[in-house]
Amino acid sequence: MIRIVLVEDQAMLRDSLVCTINAQQDMEVVAAFANAADALEATRRTGATCALLDVCTENDSSGIVAARLIKEEMPDVRVVIMTGLPEITFVDGARKAGVDSFVYKNVGTGELLGIIRSTMEGYSTFPLAKQRIIPDGVELSQVEIDILRLVCESKTRKEIAAELYLSEGTVKRHISEILAKTGYDNILRLAVHAVSNGLIVPGMKG
Repeated sequence: MIRIVLVEDQAMLRDSLVCTINAQQDMEVVAAFANAADALEATRRTGATCALLDVCTENDSSGIVAARLIKEEMPDVRVVIMTGLPEITFVDGARKAGVDSFVYKNVGTGELLGIIRSTMEGYSTFPLAKQRIIPDGVELSQVEIDILRLVCESKTRKEIAAELYLSEGTVKRHISEILAKTGYDNILRLAVHAVSNGLIVPGMKG
């Protein structure tokens, strides 16, 4: 039996997943809640064998952070991350946290159940790279992502330089490179596009 801890902050979706999973002969939800900060304790308490975690949850808690804590303490527990946002750092962050599989919420229920089962059997599922980059097919460097995220947080060039320990000239050069890669003529327009399309979630730390 696959014993699942479920973290999903949308109550309707959470209830639907609980009903669907519990209807399976080989699965049961042993705990379901909205805050990823509770995932480690719940996994420990229930003896869960799988954690199905949303990335952005109640009280700004991160499913990726919870995943890392679970894998550090209980490496045999399989962790599946799910999200409805194509944020460009989520997949890499999940890999670094030791997550076993990563799925976007636009998949069907049958596919999600299949991913959970295959993950429990030792197979990993991750999105193709094209699903997590700027739409133009351009890969931004980590520094460029950090700068774009801070622009999305309305930080000035001086503030960005101070936070990233760079000179203002270096920040300006990186911004020019970002614009050249993405085809935008204004970093603020790109920031609006990135936030409105879920490519950047302001304040989200990896």
